Amino acid sequence: MVFSSISFLYYFLPCALLLYFLTPFKYRNLVLFLISLGFYFYGEPKYVLLMLATILSSYINGRLIEKFDGTKYKKVFLIIDIAISLGLLAYFKYTDFVLLNINRLFNSEISLLKLVLPIGISFYTFQTLSYSIDVYRGEIPAQKNFITLGTYVVLFPQLVAGPIVRYVEIAKELTERKSTTENFSSGINRFIIGLAKKVIIANNLGLLCQMFYNTNEKTVLYYWLYVLAYMLQIYFDFSGYSDMAIGLGRILGFSFPENFNYPYCATSITDFWRKWHMTLSYWFKDYLYIPLGGSRTTKFKYLRNLLIVWFVTGLWHGADWNFILWGLYFGVILIMEKTFILQLLEKAPKFVRHLYTLALVYFSWLLFNATSLSGMLKDIQSVFGFGGLAFASRETWYYLRSFLVVIVFALVGATPLLRNLVVKIKEKVIGRKIVNMIEPLYLLTLLIIVTAYLVDSSFNPFIYFRF
Repeated sequence: MVFSSISFLYYFLPCALLLYFLTPFKYRNLVLFLISLGFYFYGEPKYVLLMLATILSSYINGRLIEKFDGTKYKKVFLIIDIAISLGLLAYFKYTDFVLLNINRLFNSEISLLKLVLPIGISFYTFQTLSYSIDVYRGEIPAQKNFITLGTYVVLFPQLVAGPIVRYVEIAKELTERKSTTENFSSGINRFIIGLAKKVIIANNLGLLCQMFYNTNEKTVLYYWLYVLAYMLQIYFDFSGYSDMAIGLGRILGFSFPENFNYPYCATSITDFWRKWHMTLSYWFKDYLYIPLGGSRTTKFKYLRNLLIVWFVTGLWHGADWNFILWGLYFGVILIMEKTFILQLLEKAPKFVRHLYTLALVYFSWLLFNATSLSGMLKDIQSVFGFGGLAFASRETWYYLRSFLVVIVFALVGATPLLRNLVVKIKEKVIGRKIVNMIEPLYLLTLLIIVTAYLVDSSFNPFIYFRF
């Protein structure tokens, strides 16, 4: 079940919230745990037990880590938990990738398992790992209530596509959260904005990408248009989901961390990764980069650490070589930035820094969305006009005109321009009153438009569900 569906918006969510708020507080974690399991069961029934096994492992090993604090067994139980969590993730996500490469390398014919990747496993695995590691570090006490820990992991707002919420960030809210009118109102606002970003902008841009895949009349200009559309689609798709998750969290009384901060306004790749999928960046920094030694080591090890982190970042996104190359692409750029490019950028005008960043990010999506290595090379050649394609065609101009409005809206929406405008208007008393009067009507209008889109269209994918 996806958030941008009629079944979720008008059946599951109202029933879930009604049941949740009618339940006395001391039983709300149990109700939320069961509701979230039901949400996951609806889309992935056969893998509910797998997720529960991951939670049980973290629960038992977390208790044992705390119990044997100060002894050699403390690390043993952490290793056991990491092995179970990462082992399950590796089995389902990477087994066929490994077998496929063994077959290619040794010309063997080992049968692939053709496993279906459990939805959200990359996200909830990282959440359980952060819990166990933080218990091991002594940063949090082990949770003694299985339902409370389970509620943290299976919270339906962020279960299948993040943001990656660490236990320490909501530990207090798991037992003492308050549901206020202000949080409920701001949560609905954030949810509807995210829903509109996903359905009105991301889905329409996704249609343009789908039309590009299906056409036999690709041109150089069409390639540029397709990459731009995908670049904007993946941002509005994923940031829209994050907005919905954060909004639902507020409604329920939780404060989830922000996941995006206008990344396409970044002035370097270093800055971009401080603004894009922020919870993943912080996770790798705290649980992989720093334990490896971070930057406080020899220059060789520092560069090695960066490459390891970005190799793993690419691999986390998918079991294919294009994802690994995508991760290493950013790793190499970041090494170059930290070595000398950032010093040069500091002397350049701001618009030059923006163009530099956007150009590198733009071409990164060619790697990310490639279907194969040969396809990736063909796409790169075609974008630069080396694929023997015409510059443009009647079909290209037709789709450019047809999607121009949504592209312009997306370009504006990817900047803080509208947000800053509203903040500026609200600085004055009369402006604040006008915004407060218009906002409910604006949100209701967005919800009606979104509903019309969902009723009329069956095209409603979430890109990050596949990771």
